Amino acid sequence: MTARRLLFGLTWGLLLSGSAHCTQAGQIAASHAWIRLLPGDLPAGGYVALRNSGADGVVLIGAHSKTYASVMLHQSIRDAAGMDRMVMVRHLAIPAHGQVALSPAGYHLMLEQASSAPKVDGTVQITLDFADGSHLPVAFLVRPANATDAN
Repeated sequence: MTARRLLFGLTWGLLLSGSAHCTQAGQIAASHAWIRLLPGDLPAGGYVALRNSGADGVVLIGAHSKTYASVMLHQSIRDAAGMDRMVMVRHLAIPAHGQVALSPAGYHLMLEQASSAPKVDGTVQITLDFADGSHLPVAFLVRPANATDAN
């Protein structure tokens, strides 16, 4: 192999490896991912901490799962009348070098229409979808209805 081909190959490899880390999903570390499983056909709530280690902001635009037919990004809010309610959110910004928590009484994933009943202490794979078209698969621990966190 000539030196020129070797240099070209190394340069190309570095460009490809660098671009793999430039995706929005590649900047995100997910931790403490869990689902609060409610009885019957009631929707489950999905929670996770998302840390952005990148120099650019990231935008979460949704999620999907083979276990649930519908996965929506929601936020729990208290309206002017003092009533708690949930609203659908189209996107969630995660600032550069920042963190956003999807947690009870805040942002969360609304999981509906399970294809098979998840089991407490099992896991459900949910893939987070980002504005640049990248995806981050995350294993969510299934917790019972009375759980307050992933532990």
